[in-house]
Amino acid sequence: MGVRPFDRLAGTLDRAGVIDTRRFRETFDLSWPRIVTGLAIMSKSTVDLAMVGWDVGTAAVAGLAFANAYWQVGKFLGIGLAGGTVSLVSQAYGARNSTRASAAVAVSLVVTLLIASPIALLYATAAPELVAVLGSEPDPLRHAATYLALVAPALLFEFPNLIASRTYAGVGDTVTPMLVRAGGALLNVVFSAALIFGYGLGVAGAAIGTSLATGLVALVFAWGLSGRSYLGHGACPVAVTCDTLGFDGFVPLTRRLLVVSAPLMARRTAEMLVAFPLVAIAATFGPAVVAAYEVARRVRTLTDSFSWGFSIAASTLVGQRLGAGDDADAEAYALAILRLSATVYVVAATILVALSPWVAGAFVSDPAVVAVAAPFVAAAAVSVVFLGIDGSATGTLRGAGDTQYPFVTSLVGRYGCALPLAALGLVTPLGATALLVAMVTETVVPAVLNVRRVRSNRWKAIGRAHVAAGE
Repeated sequence: MGVRPFDRLAGTLDRAGVIDTRRFRETFDLSWPRIVTGLAIMSKSTVDLAMVGWDVGTAAVAGLAFANAYWQVGKFLGIGLAGGTVSLVSQAYGARNSTRASAAVAVSLVVTLLIASPIALLYATAAPELVAVLGSEPDPLRHAATYLALVAPALLFEFPNLIASRTYAGVGDTVTPMLVRAGGALLNVVFSAALIFGYGLGVAGAAIGTSLATGLVALVFAWGLSGRSYLGHGACPVAVTCDTLGFDGFVPLTRRLLVVSAPLMARRTAEMLVAFPLVAIAATFGPAVVAAYEVARRVRTLTDSFSWGFSIAASTLVGQRLGAGDDADAEAYALAILRLSATVYVVAATILVALSPWVAGAFVSDPAVVAVAAPFVAAAAVSVVFLGIDGSATGTLRGAGDTQYPFVTSLVGRYGCALPLAALGLVTPLGATALLVAMVTETVVPAVLNVRRVRSNRWKAIGRAHVAAGE
């Protein structure tokens, strides 16, 4: 019998000094469902953008760029909170304290709804005023306001979905959320396509399709988080039940969740808030540049789906090793996953650069806009290498509970470096080219600084302190 492709790949990576076979298998088992999940989730918004671009035109793509800036701020607050959840769940589960892990999930669900509700209400009621600060062209603003108002309810479902996904990942099950999320992504595309092309709803159809699909995913996750199985599989081992409410440490656990999550939420929000001035700068060069910038960002986000897997694998494996008191193995996993991430992203970026004109053409039909978008896609491909490396480094630090440092590095990269570089395009002959430089810079700086942190011993000391404190 010949050697299986997986074994051949594992052996090649081992011989190349990237990651040994045992760690690769564990990382792969945790990563691939999350990678598929990321591809599914990110592809739905990417496909929506392409469908809207072909059906309505460049102005609609630019409008979605404005609306997406607000949507991402809300969503990434939820991602930050979910990052704190996976840290607490993985450490408690690694220490065989399922009661505490279940309580962490319950606390996270309560907190996440308290955060999501006012944001969704704001987006639904003040969409025209919100998007008006980003541009002045009437057609893109009209499309932006329509999309933001109709997609706002989806935040009430997306926040709990993020908590559920990270909970499963924290106990080592990334297959169940993959299946649920992939199914939801497929429904999203079906709903949006029917509403956009079948009913002629355009941008409104894309927003309604997203809200419907996200709500259905939340219902499916609620079943599993309550301890029920899906045809005999997928019942969450740290289920939230009535007994969970009897946990006597809810207040300190809530405080601990907020302490761990706050830097992650601040970091994620900061990463997204920088999109506002960047999109506003792009808008000064016209709708074509805004559309090109948004296409590049969506392509980069889709390609970064690999980081969904590598980052969560780093958080889970490092957190569990630290919970078991094995610092050396935690460090070995951290460095191996960093090397694996760099290898995968260099290959992916090389392919994407080569195909950048064709990728741009998949979103817009106007040859003039395609010519503008292709260099942005190439810049996104270069920047995603560092974004992927940063994701794995941050995953390691998150698994140890060291969440404040990545927040600072994110601010430095985006506000201290990328934003000033982009602004140069307004006052120098660089023009829109400055946005290309900024796109790469905003990922390079955090990646370099966070990798240096992983190579230090500081994060292990923080992890030991959390474990010793029973957190």
